Amino acid sequence: MERITLDLFTKYKFLSDLAYSPDGACAAFTVTQANMERNGYDHNIWLYRLDEKRTVRLTGMDDGCSFIWEDSDTILFPAIRRERHRREIDFGKYLTVYQRISVSGGEAVEAFTVPLKVSSIHRLGGGKYLLEALYEIGRPDVENLSGEEQSKALSRLKEEKDYWVFDELPFWVNGKGITNKQRNRLYLFDSLSGELTPISAPTCNVGAVALNDDLSKIVYGGQDYDSVNPQFSAIMLYDIPSRMTKTLVEGNTYMVTRAAFYGDGVLFIGSDRKRYGSAENARFYTVSLSTGEVKLFADPDRSPAVTVTSDSRFGLGKGFQIAGGVIYSLFTLDNTSYLCRVDKDGSVHPLTADNGSVDCFDIRAGHALFIGMRDMGLQEVYSFDLHSHAEERVTGFNREISKKYYVSIPEPLSFTNRDGVRIDGWVMKPLGYDRSKRYPSVYNIHGGPKTAFGAVFNHEMEYWASEGYFVFFCNPRGSDGRGNEFADIRGKYGTVDYSDLMEFMDHVLEQYPQIDRKRVCVTGGSYGGFMTNWIIGHTDRFTAAASQRSISNWVSKCLTADIGYFQNMDAMQTTPWEDINKMWGFSPLKYADRCTTPTLLIHSGEDYRCWQGEGIQMFTALKYHGCEARLCFFQGENHELSHTGKPVHRIRRLKEITRWFDRYVK
Repeated sequence: MERITLDLFTKYKFLSDLAYSPDGACAAFTVTQANMERNGYDHNIWLYRLDEKRTVRLTGMDDGCSFIWEDSDTILFPAIRRERHRREIDFGKYLTVYQRISVSGGEAVEAFTVPLKVSSIHRLGGGKYLLEALYEIGRPDVENLSGEEQSKALSRLKEEKDYWVFDELPFWVNGKGITNKQRNRLYLFDSLSGELTPISAPTCNVGAVALNDDLSKIVYGGQDYDSVNPQFSAIMLYDIPSRMTKTLVEGNTYMVTRAAFYGDGVLFIGSDRKRYGSAENARFYTVSLSTGEVKLFADPDRSPAVTVTSDSRFGLGKGFQIAGGVIYSLFTLDNTSYLCRVDKDGSVHPLTADNGSVDCFDIRAGHALFIGMRDMGLQEVYSFDLHSHAEERVTGFNREISKKYYVSIPEPLSFTNRDGVRIDGWVMKPLGYDRSKRYPSVYNIHGGPKTAFGAVFNHEMEYWASEGYFVFFCNPRGSDGRGNEFADIRGKYGTVDYSDLMEFMDHVLEQYPQIDRKRVCVTGGSYGGFMTNWIIGHTDRFTAAASQRSISNWVSKCLTADIGYFQNMDAMQTTPWEDINKMWGFSPLKYADRCTTPTLLIHSGEDYRCWQGEGIQMFTALKYHGCEARLCFFQGENHELSHTGKPVHRIRRLKEITRWFDRYVK
């Protein structure tokens, strides 16, 4: 078996956005792969034909994604293919061009152009569509101007890009950039006449959009604000024939993530944050269309989402669906993401096996297809029988990776901690493992903290195993998959979670004497970066550390991050004005004068989740106090550098970490 190399991820195929055709004869999905020549990613639409049980590539110009089915023979997707359109966008115009392609073959043809930055499109029939698109409050409507008047307006907008003006929270969002006075807005669009009709209020940020079966009604959630986004969403009902909007649920009670028509009402997934704050597991509710009465439908006390982490995905897809009157949703239960059925009594039933993760799915006529990571392999499409629960892999995009390269299988290692709580963890053995030898190791800590590790493929950990390292990791308290009580570490960061991590390390070293206790490295990103910073200020057990996209100072973090003003203050259970000493006491920066562990810090210039100042403060403090440190700063990247960053930057990041560790343990 060959060893996994630093850049092997550029050969991986990442699958996402799986969707059946309306007649169920085939399914489309997006395949993404790194393109090293242009330092980006190629996206193409593929088909799986059920009757032939084979896959065929549909698009070939590397720009096929975000598609919808128009009918059983036609797919619609956005792509800029004319130089004229590129020039207009470069000059500052809002523009989305849609291409139409037949699944029977042939080239894509331009279907229509929308004078908006469209993020999502929904078919209404008859050449009409429901659009979700960017709306910028106060921006002149330059798309409807012409001639010299339009040129002057665009020139003014171009000049204003030289500076930012903030007057609301959040003013930026990781992965989206500057969002001040920007909203996701709903529009009706007639592609035949070009008529564009806004539906939602200009100050409302829309999400959780769904249509009823006859495409006559729209339900959506939205936060309407002009200063501070409250995070709570109203639920609105729009009747297309009458063009009337009705408020079903006022916007002061629930954080809404999904909504759908169900029975004679609407089902939505959300949280009131009353029990466990902003990280509380969402519950299922129903609301009557006639009375607006909200009833609790299900309280599964688990995340209705995929939170098993991996650096070997690029996008997901559908995670919730009502099919044939039955509710289906992805859930993270313990250390696995499952496709589950939610019954009318509110009970949740896992349908798929305890095997890695189901990343997205679609259901048609009692049968399912899903994209998943199974048996420590990379993503593939699987066929799944909802009755027999039989599962069959139907694609082989990444099969050769598992056949050709050494994949270290995580060995489960759970224990009961000093508080009587079970902590789940895993240990990966290095390539060429010899039980008579001693090896260096990497302790990897996940982000979140409300995510989870599981037995799924992670490129960076497989690479370290191929480089001769033991790798171990666990899900301490604060992790997802075990319910609200287990995940609730508000006001306790660096206490019970730190204890769990250190106890797990003790357990690993006891069970695996081949790990050299004097050559243990530690790393983690986001919350894992916070914990790495915390660890080096509370113990000298580690030979080297790599802190990525980290938190060092809760006072500065909560006042600069996109989620700081609600999530970070909630996590600390205080604010800088109520108890600054408490916030400072939970800040790794406070303990930087104690640090002796050589530490690498990695941050990105457009990371608005863990702003660059967090890494700079920690780096400065370490250097000031004589601790060996190095700061690597990636311009043009955000919080997702290790998952979706530019391929060259992803390679450099992993090279920096590995070289840092090698320097001290090899």
